[in-house]
Amino acid sequence: MKNVKEKLIVALDFDNENSAIRMVDRLSGEVRFFKVGFELFSSCGPSIVKRIKDRGCDVFLDLKYHDIPNTVAKAAASITKLGVYMFNVHASGGYDMMARTREAVTAEAARLKIDRPKILAVTVLTSMDEKALKKIGVDDNINSQVIRLAKLAKEAGLDGVVASPKETAAIRESIDKSFLIITPGVRPAWSPADDQKRIATPMEAVKSGANFVVIGRPITTAKDPAMAARDIFKEMGS
Repeated sequence: MKNVKEKLIVALDFDNENSAIRMVDRLSGEVRFFKVGFELFSSCGPSIVKRIKDRGCDVFLDLKYHDIPNTVAKAAASITKLGVYMFNVHASGGYDMMARTREAVTAEAARLKIDRPKILAVTVLTSMDEKALKKIGVDDNINSQVIRLAKLAKEAGLDGVVASPKETAAIRESIDKSFLIITPGVRPAWSPADDQKRIATPMEAVKSGANFVVIGRPITTAKDPAMAARDIFKEMGS
C-alpha cells in the first residue's frame, strides 16, 4: 500500500488558501503529494507552497511555463527557491526553452544546496482530442505528437512528461524506465469524466506505466476525502 500511496497526487483545485489547506489537513496521513495549479497559485501566491510543505507534504507546481527560453529559465530559478518537488513547462516551447530551464534550475539548486526539483514537460493536454489538435495546425495523430514531444523533453534533459494515460504505454516503450510519466485525466470507475476526454482509471494508468496519477474532484468533492483516497489506493493496487 505504501508504494501505491507514493503514486497519487491530489489536485487542489480551489480558489482560496484556507479551503486548500483544510483539504490537505483532511488527507493528512494518506496523501504525500499535492498539485497546486493556476487558480490556487494565482489566488494565494508562493505562501500556499510553504504551508503545504510545513505539513510534511510535497508539491507539484502545475503552472505549465511556456515563453522564450530566458524568461522561463528565470521563472524556474525562482520556483526552485520554493522547494517544490516538481513543476512543469510546455514541451511545445521547444528544446532550447527546456534545456535552458534545466540548466538554470540545476544551478540554483546547487547554489541553495537543496535537491533539484524534477522538471516535467506537458505534451498534449488531456482536454484535447485529435480534432482539437488539427485546429491548431497539428496534422499528426495524438499518439505520435506525444511521443515526439516526450523524446524532445528527454533530449533536453528533463525528468519526465505529463501525458494522458492513453499514451503512457507508448511513451514507456519509447523511452527508458527512469523517465517519469505523470498522468492527469485519471478517473476512478465510480467517477464522471468531467471535462477530460482522454481518460483512464487509476488501475489502468498504473498498469500502463505511470509513475504518478493526478486526481482532483473525485477526492476533493467526496463526503469523506480520506476514504475516497483509500478507495483509489485499493483500485490502483488491485
